[in-house]
Amino acid sequence: MSKQSKQGLLIAAPASGSGKTVLTLALLRALKDRGVDIASAKAGPDYIDPAFHAIASGYASVNLDPWAMTPPRFSALAQRQEGTHLLVEGMMGLYDGAVDGSGSAAELSKALGVPVILIVDAAKQSHSIAALVRGFRDHDEKVKLAGVILNKVGSARHKNMLVNALEAINVNVLGVIPRDESFLLPERHLGLVQAGETQDIEAFIKQAAVTLSKTCDLDAVAACFVPVKERKRQGSMLPPLGQSIAIAQDEAFSFIYPHLLEDWRQQGATISFFSPLANQAPQTGVSAIYLPGGYPELYAGKLAAAEDFKFAMAIARDRETLIYGECGGYMVLGEGIVDAEGKSHAMAGLLKLETSFEQKKLHLGYRSISGEGFVLGEELNGHEFHYTSALKEEGEPLFTVKDALGEDLGNAGLRDGNIMGSYMHVIDGR
Repeated sequence: MSKQSKQGLLIAAPASGSGKTVLTLALLRALKDRGVDIASAKAGPDYIDPAFHAIASGYASVNLDPWAMTPPRFSALAQRQEGTHLLVEGMMGLYDGAVDGSGSAAELSKALGVPVILIVDAAKQSHSIAALVRGFRDHDEKVKLAGVILNKVGSARHKNMLVNALEAINVNVLGVIPRDESFLLPERHLGLVQAGETQDIEAFIKQAAVTLSKTCDLDAVAACFVPVKERKRQGSMLPPLGQSIAIAQDEAFSFIYPHLLEDWRQQGATISFFSPLANQAPQTGVSAIYLPGGYPELYAGKLAAAEDFKFAMAIARDRETLIYGECGGYMVLGEGIVDAEGKSHAMAGLLKLETSFEQKKLHLGYRSISGEGFVLGEELNGHEFHYTSALKEEGEPLFTVKDALGEDLGNAGLRDGNIMGSYMHVIDGR
């Protein structure tokens, strides 16, 4: 099957916490084990779930963001994915979005032309499920409900009540998953613990797929896939930071969009990786260094002791190498990070910035970003998601920022010559 006939399906739920991620992982592995050439995508700006997807399917996952990206952009990304089939995991509830539902998984379903399987946490309801599912089915006639998978079902009697209620309104029940506490992934303050940190993740996914295969009609699920709507991409790619880019990559620096790297490679950039946690220096002679987001606040002591890394960053500054940090990377470019216990750890000291994780405060939302002369572009979309706060942030700001409602949030980030960064994660949406 050619890429022009990519088959797609979206997994959604009435609300967060319904079990979308685990069931997406289980479906990816179960369908792969049955010989389906399947890859995945994640709706929205999530960095963590795609890493789990990749383990389950064997293919890199991609983000499709209906708020920050144009439909031609995310449709082209969907078509570019490996495999003949694409399973897309939605975010939050099906109709939840940034503003009045904009940027929702429902919008993604309509733009891609693919139906939805609704994952419903049935733990605390029985016959009322019919009213709930009917509402989601009928809310927008352009969003096609292929069926439901019931999660956290307590008993055979409970199952019968749920199935009978849904069959009465002509909704296909594609699977019934029993309540099982082992069917949960560990979480931390920014969401799930990263895939590389989760013990026995392969065994977890394998067992989830086995459970799903016994409780879900996989032939019926496979029949729900339909051709993904094709659109020609209109905009140009974000330019690379330089023609040779060294990127920090380890447990502290892992939040980066694979499609952005692919776009940079297509434009001729060469990319290398290094681990600050392993006290590695970036490759010498590169034209740019990129510190992406992640969890540096959890590894502040180890980063503070990475003298070879910090010395190499100072040398790169003096050689006028472009150095750019996003969120966690921005924090590491600063003078220090205060950890959850109130201890300060010295960082690279390239910007007049000190951040703290001691008193956690959530900063979350989509952002419209303007940065005069910024290397990636002067008008960009992005998002912000962190619990740390700046104790000191002195110097020339990098961006001016508005939220998804258009409200002015003022300045963000810092720029000092060739050193720049902010808490904003830039999304290539064109």
